[in-house]
Amino acid sequence: MKISKKKHLEMILEKVPNHPNPKVGLEQYSTPATIAADLVWNAYGLGDIDNMSVLDLGCGTGIFAIASSLMGARCSLGVDIDDESIALAKITQNSIFNEHDIDNANTNFIVGDINSFNSISDLLNESNSGKINDSETSLNRFDTLIQNPPFGSQEKGKRHADRKFMDFAVNSADVIYSFHMKNTEEFVIDYYRDLGAEISHKLVYKFPIPKIYDFHSDDSRDVKVIVLRIENFKDDF
Repeated sequence: MKISKKKHLEMILEKVPNHPNPKVGLEQYSTPATIAADLVWNAYGLGDIDNMSVLDLGCGTGIFAIASSLMGARCSLGVDIDDESIALAKITQNSIFNEHDIDNANTNFIVGDINSFNSISDLLNESNSGKINDSETSLNRFDTLIQNPPFGSQEKGKRHADRKFMDFAVNSADVIYSFHMKNTEEFVIDYYRDLGAEISHKLVYKFPIPKIYDFHSDDSRDVKVIVLRIENFKDDF
């Protein structure tokens, strides 16, 4: 199957369900299909998806890993601490790929807590989950990483949780697409630069926050988020 229109990708991604049991401590908010499709479509246009290895970090139910595979990724891996979301991601992947006659052998999902590791190489080696494609090749580093990390802004969430994701990402991939609150843009850019990386592109979205937690008062509200494309210029890996 060849996806030639962004709208076609979006329509398929609308079949990816939200987190089955959102946990406020993890700040779990599912990325809408419209945003996921737009991001992956742009990443594809920049040469970061087709025939590339893609890591979906904090993947939830796997929307970016699935989208990357649909757009021709050589292999894609989703990692999340939430076993319920990973289980649903596997079911969803099989359903979508079977419907569209896509080989799912090079797409995988694993449960993993990045707080215990410095890089995807460390996590895979520890969990013995490095065999993520038919050739059973362990990837020490991915071409592209996409992450929508916890923003660390909720009282019940982990403060500065996004910093661990940024550290982990720079140690794990050559190109990073990273979601952050728009009002933290300057801090995030400086943080990545301190890690030896540079920002090449910016995408701004209105991210809908539905009423899924007890402290939400509105049925839904939009927050402005920025996605930074980071080129990792670290020379010590």
